Amino acid sequence: MLYLIGLGLGDAADITVKGLQAVKSCSRVYLEAYTSILTVGKEALEEYYGKQLILADRDLVEQGADEILKDADVTDVAFLVVGDPFGATTHSDLVLRAVNAGIPYRVIHNASIMNAVGCCGLQLYNFGETVSLVFWTDTWRPESFYDKICKNRTAGMHTLCLLDIKVKEQSIENMMRGKKIYEPPRFMTVSQAADQLIQIIQRRREQGEELGVTEDTVCVGVARLGADDQQIRAATLHQLVSCDLGAPLHSLIVTGRLHPLEVDMLRVNAEPNALEHLKEIDSSTCTS
Repeated sequence: MLYLIGLGLGDAADITVKGLQAVKSCSRVYLEAYTSILTVGKEALEEYYGKQLILADRDLVEQGADEILKDADVTDVAFLVVGDPFGATTHSDLVLRAVNAGIPYRVIHNASIMNAVGCCGLQLYNFGETVSLVFWTDTWRPESFYDKICKNRTAGMHTLCLLDIKVKEQSIENMMRGKKIYEPPRFMTVSQAADQLIQIIQRRREQGEELGVTEDTVCVGVARLGADDQQIRAATLHQLVSCDLGAPLHSLIVTGRLHPLEVDMLRVNAEPNALEHLKEIDSSTCTS
């Protein structure tokens, strides 16, 4: 049996009772180590679970899945994922490989950023398409995420922006030379994400485009959701550029139309004057 087990968002204790029972029953336990991170390391998990963990990087999961699935038809193997197992499409591929190999599988769910983000005060059913923001380079500055945010806002929906994670990444130079030398891990902050969005806004304003998002749009920055020191900050996009939410992981939410209850919840964690630009659409809705 292949078990796909969600670990939740905080630390070792966030695994479910059912998930922990499954881990203890498995002969091999893999820890997916590239789509997200917990606030504790591999050693803390091993101590809590009472099991040795095998780190599964992107290469292993996407190119060496057969190694993970080896003998899973006759023994139990666990694949641990921070958050929920299906928070990344990579893990659907692992399930399909198991099915094609005749290996039974079981999924044990847990909290993920996709539902925990509701703690910021925005109602989950008012969210549109989730987008990913990537680190720009000197030669690659994609803007498609901005267009998706604008599309959501046109429909009145909020946008959850998942921020880039660079773990075990190679420089182009080392990749071309075939050197297995990896860059230090990097995790995009809310401040960096806000800065990239503002650069897009400024460029498109200069081109005379109608803007779907501006520097005064109300957004929410969140960090380390599920941890004891989680941070939630409602602010304008401009204010978030200078906002330090501390250690990773960070996510950014760009608001759409707001219900009065959502506005009241945002005020709990709002920067000064962050909500002063809200415009009333009708008696039960406003926007920024």
